[in-house]
Amino acid sequence: MTSLNYLPSVKPSAIAIGAVFTHTASLGIIAPVFGHTYHRAQAADSKEEFFKSKEAAGAAAAWGSSLVGSAVQTYGVAALINATGTLSYKGAAYLGSLIFMASTAPHVVSQVFAEKRPFDTIAVGTISRLFETVGLSVLLTWWGTRTTPF
Repeated sequence: MTSLNYLPSVKPSAIAIGAVFTHTASLGIIAPVFGHTYHRAQAADSKEEFFKSKEAAGAAAAWGSSLVGSAVQTYGVAALINATGTLSYKGAAYLGSLIFMASTAPHVVSQVFAEKRPFDTIAVGTISRLFETVGLSVLLTWWGTRTTPF
């Protein structure tokens, strides 16, 4: 028996819609990369020159890794929803809040007190992460995450 049998099943459409939702929320964080890339594309003499540039490669890598990471995160949240038996929006919001506190809150506290980053930078990241955790949990509960048995 392989270890993949222990992974909870999640409805594929839930992973797809959650990945799009989470990817869109994370674009707030990686938008500066795309803005710089857009300006570089305007300054390039030709399309070929732009596509060979470091900026294009970096933007493609950021976009691709964000999309894959969004799908993995969505699977994890959906699996937790299934494992905990969460059926209500209130329960989903609590679950998302716990995920936020476990995954993001320590980083936010570090940015405020140790790194002393600007408030607007911290706020954008925090809001994006709230969408990626609490918002994703509520969305997946609305959509449904359980696969139907055949």
